[in-house]
Amino acid sequence: MRALLILALLLTAAMARADGEKTGEFDYWVAALSWSPNWCASDPGRADSPQCAADADYGWILHGLWPQYHRGWPAYCPTVERAPSRAMTAAMADIMGTSGLAWHQWKKHGVCSGLSAGDYYALSREVYGRINRPEVFRKLTKPVTLPASVVEDAFLQANPGFEPDMVTITCKDGAIQETRICLSRDDLAPVPCGRDVIRDCTLDSARFAPIP
Repeated sequence: MRALLILALLLTAAMARADGEKTGEFDYWVAALSWSPNWCASDPGRADSPQCAADADYGWILHGLWPQYHRGWPAYCPTVERAPSRAMTAAMADIMGTSGLAWHQWKKHGVCSGLSAGDYYALSREVYGRINRPEVFRKLTKPVTLPASVVEDAFLQANPGFEPDMVTITCKDGAIQETRICLSRDDLAPVPCGRDVIRDCTLDSARFAPIP
């Protein structure tokens, strides 16, 4: 009985930590770039998304800009800032794929930034513009398999200020999913990632789909 009570208390504490931390209190940023063709190919139901249209031409999109602790991350923080308008989220679709993703990122992560919605989106756009996205992946004409380390090496080569511990490649269901880059909250300089971000995908033959 005592063990069950302790378990219940631990679960309650974990749930509280995942939802409702104080906004503006975090250690660094994580910029997550998603390879859009892989996201579109991972679920046939996504074919109707504007992000996956044949003429969309999306490669690395900004999945999100996330406030991060050295261990863990805040989410769904209470904020006095107004929610973004539809026009504001629609204006982010050119780098985020859809207005829906822009809205979700604000609702889960942006509210923890301490910024207004407009400033959070402006900072997200600035971060996206600062990261050089390797052109080699846009030149693919057919699906390939490659080591996840090749994707990391390409980002390191395209961004001379980055070190291996500042960049993480993630995979999902055997395919390259994201490139996550850790940045200082003060000046957006690349910084080492925390222990829960730095875990790289180790696949030697991860799927990588071309831009349609």
